[in-house]
Amino acid sequence: MQAAADSVRRRIGASIFEKVAGPQGPDHRRVIHQAEGDRWFAEDSPIQRVHGDSSMFVGGIRALLLQSLHPLAMAGVEAHSGYHGDPWGRLQRTSYFLAVTTFGRASDAQAATERVRAIHRRVTGTAPDGRPYAASDPHLLTWVHIAEADSFLRAHTAFGAQRLDQAGRDGYVADLARIGAALGVPDPPRTEAELAARITQYRTELAATAQAREAARFLLLRPPLPLLARAPYGVLAAAAVSLLPGWGRRPLHLPRLPVTEAAVVRPAGHAMIHAIRWVITAPPPAPAT
Repeated sequence: MQAAADSVRRRIGASIFEKVAGPQGPDHRRVIHQAEGDRWFAEDSPIQRVHGDSSMFVGGIRALLLQSLHPLAMAGVEAHSGYHGDPWGRLQRTSYFLAVTTFGRASDAQAATERVRAIHRRVTGTAPDGRPYAASDPHLLTWVHIAEADSFLRAHTAFGAQRLDQAGRDGYVADLARIGAALGVPDPPRTEAELAARITQYRTELAATAQAREAARFLLLRPPLPLLARAPYGVLAAAAVSLLPGWGRRPLHLPRLPVTEAAVVRPAGHAMIHAIRWVITAPPPAPAT
């Protein structure tokens, strides 16, 4: 009976890993975690604790919703990211970048940031309102960076297995600042208070365009998933929405239901993230007989 349960657990865990990491995931994981060499971050550093936790599934959804509120950032995503045609490919590229910069060798992390910077230099265009945009624009890079930092940290604070104290949360923001600076973010925030202040500075620039609302509908209501996976994903998506501030929900037409979120959404989110954490952690090998 236990062997059968472990087999099911491994199959589900492998399926989730394949979706997130792609066909090259096992090879990437070996290099990232087993290759010798200096790393940017120490083992069990705040960033490793956050990025290694299953709460990242919720944080990632929240980050995409929050980033979409900057019209120029959203215009670049709409025109260049391919999220409609290849959403899994985009997820896999993002997950590899986060993994290699967080856990991988310093040389591999540096190479990954240089590749992203080269891609950013080619991403330019004009938003529907007529304003030009460039993915390498330090102002836009900063918005993308702080939206991710805030989302990953809030998701971990709400749903993480081992939550960080204030020093740990500040340490996470400082750790992520190293990656942001390597990508070209000028003077990224290095404490939780600085992060909150920087987000406030962007509030006057944020608005939900038609592109942003369509991205939210795609992300929350029409994810490219098989029928059986939609209910679990819906729990993660609802948990992500519950972490958005009111000023981030209203432009995207996302409701705020405090009682339902406290009584249903958050407990369901905890249960789903715990289940994901369980299935992606390989069970110990069976004892020899």
